[in-house]
Amino acid sequence: MTTDMQTIPGPGIPGSATTEGRRLLALPGVVTIVAALVTAAVSFAILVGVTPIVPDEATTLSLIGINAVFILLLVGLIAREVHRISAARKRGKAASRLHVRIVAMFSLVAAIPALMVAIIASITLDIGLDRWFELRTKAIINSSLSIAEAYVQENARNLQGTTLSMANDLDRARALYNLDRTGFRELLTQQAIGRALAHAALITEDGSLVMAALTNADFPMPDPPSGAAQQAGNGETVLIEPRTRNIVGAIVKLREIPDTYLYTIRLVDPEVIRARQIVRANTDEYRGLEANRRTTQLAFAMLYLGLTLVVVLSAIWTGIAVADRLVRPIRQLIGAADEVATGNLDVSVPVRASDGDVASLGDTFNKMLLQLKSQRDEILTAKDLVDERRRFSEAVLAGVTAGVIGVDPDGIVTIVNRSAETMLAISAEASVGKNLSTILPHVGRVLEIGRNSRRPVYREQVTFYRGGAERTFNVQVTIEQGDAETETDSQSRVVTVDDITDLVQAQRSSAWADVARRIAHEIKNPLTPIQLAAERIRRRYGKVITEDREVFDQCTDTIIRQVEDIGRMVDEFSAFARMPKPDMQVLDLREALREASFLVEVSRSDIAFERSFGTEPLMGTFDSRLMSQAFGNVIKNAAEAIEAAGRESAEPGMICIRAARQGNMIRVDVIDNGKGLPRENRQRLLEPYMTTREKGTGLGLAIVKKIVEDHGGRLELHDAPQDFYDGRGAMISMVLPAAAAQPGNGEAGSVGPKEAEKVDNGV
Repeated sequence: MTTDMQTIPGPGIPGSATTEGRRLLALPGVVTIVAALVTAAVSFAILVGVTPIVPDEATTLSLIGINAVFILLLVGLIAREVHRISAARKRGKAASRLHVRIVAMFSLVAAIPALMVAIIASITLDIGLDRWFELRTKAIINSSLSIAEAYVQENARNLQGTTLSMANDLDRARALYNLDRTGFRELLTQQAIGRALAHAALITEDGSLVMAALTNADFPMPDPPSGAAQQAGNGETVLIEPRTRNIVGAIVKLREIPDTYLYTIRLVDPEVIRARQIVRANTDEYRGLEANRRTTQLAFAMLYLGLTLVVVLSAIWTGIAVADRLVRPIRQLIGAADEVATGNLDVSVPVRASDGDVASLGDTFNKMLLQLKSQRDEILTAKDLVDERRRFSEAVLAGVTAGVIGVDPDGIVTIVNRSAETMLAISAEASVGKNLSTILPHVGRVLEIGRNSRRPVYREQVTFYRGGAERTFNVQVTIEQGDAETETDSQSRVVTVDDITDLVQAQRSSAWADVARRIAHEIKNPLTPIQLAAERIRRRYGKVITEDREVFDQCTDTIIRQVEDIGRMVDEFSAFARMPKPDMQVLDLREALREASFLVEVSRSDIAFERSFGTEPLMGTFDSRLMSQAFGNVIKNAAEAIEAAGRESAEPGMICIRAARQGNMIRVDVIDNGKGLPRENRQRLLEPYMTTREKGTGLGLAIVKKIVEDHGGRLELHDAPQDFYDGRGAMISMVLPAAAAQPGNGEAGSVGPKEAEKVDNGV
């Protein structure tokens, strides 16, 4: 045992003091049992007349009294043990039920045969004694000695030949004895059964048992007489004659197996042995028994009863002691197991060599605890290391701006960082455990392509809708471990997603701004000479030309008008390329909305306008002129979308303008029931020169987007809400930063009750 393990008695584990106390209590029981058995044996020897003491009436009564005293002592000892076991059972002591069962089993096994023998002996005693004193019995006694001796000698000679023959067979199986003891035991058993032996065994010179045959004899094999094996060592076959039992034995030394003797037992007729013993009895003793017939019967009956009680009570007490010895280490194991169940591994079970196999069990249990403790410490250390690495990985994943998604070899999501949740509008809790293709089909397609390509890194740009807007993402699939040579389908992968929508749009806007500057520079220079030349031709030759004057005027007017249109287009290019720096001031955004919507409304009397700006001021830092331009462009586009829809029904066109504060942002929605926005490539409408109208320049929404972004906001393109003309049309949303809420104006983000502000003519 290691020094860090402590022996904890715990529930049901007796300590050293308890064990010592049990030993002191067991000592009187051992002394009493030994004394009772010795007294019973001496009493039996006296009564059968094998001692110098005459078994008269006084002697018989004395023996009965002495045996009765020991019987009472044994009853007291057993009562004490039964009380102790019962008390332990009531307290629920560990292994108490097992203790009771073992004691009950030992008691029944010991008591039932002894009681049966006592009953049968008591019944047959009278019959036996009656027959002893018959004339036929006397004649049998006189003539049976020679018969018994002849019978015994015949059995002895027969057993001697059988034993020598069996010894030769066993000597020939020396190799089997050295290589396979189990097989040799089976051979020994077969020889014993085949030769009708009650017992057969291999013993040493001092009488110790080496191996015994597994016969069906109903009595245990008696120990060989002292010195018999030494006598057989001289090469003689020693015969063991029956004395008090109906068995005859033989011992012979094996020649091929060193220091080993064959010891055999065979049953003889018990009646012959009994007759032999009776005939050898002294005639005077027989006559004395005949004279004291009734006294002898009573003495034997009492002796049988006393011996039975002594044997039964001794067996019961021995069973209790054996049960204690068996249960004690089991209780210790149960107590130690209870301690382990509570998480305490610093315990050990006391191990005593005298406990036998149970001691080996306790030693194995202690070794198991040491291994468990060592493995637990290793697991805790590994767990701390894993937790540390996990926290570091989580901190890294939480800090990166790119979306990171981990997937297993089957494409099942195992981890999602916060950037991926925000960027892709998904929930990590709902996504983990599901297939990536189910959650994000576009990203799942890139994962499958990367897996099939068997490249360590695969990258692709995809465009799909997230958060109600079309976004462009750069998706990269990386193998978690290994390289391209060792890559297999059983490896996990890491999918990294970057939102490059703003970068792509900024690159395109920058490119188009450069193009616009070049167009404005290259086209605007020749426009003025062309316009001046056309006007001069009209002034100079207008009066001279008399033929086709109308055609002449029409041509010159067309040239001048087209030059003016080109000039306006070039001015728009220049305006887009050189957006003025915003002049920021704190103002109420509702004024710019009213002004912009009014300018469009007065020019489009066929369209109904609905305004909902709330009652709370929409304060923020804006450039009033640029915001009016942005609102005007969006509302103008809505009117043109209604006109382009070519409405077939009598249902009038409708433009709804809503503005409200949402937290620290102001949201402005312009909704129309026009032809709506295309589903595919919708976000490209925010790029320069992208338009769905025949005469459009494609700069309106691009300019609006630039203005909104210069103010720290964002522009969103949506379909009309479902509750607005069943979702027909479009909704352009501008989300702008709001000023901090002022005391008394409500909390940030609070919006007053929305009431439709319908204006027919003007604000």
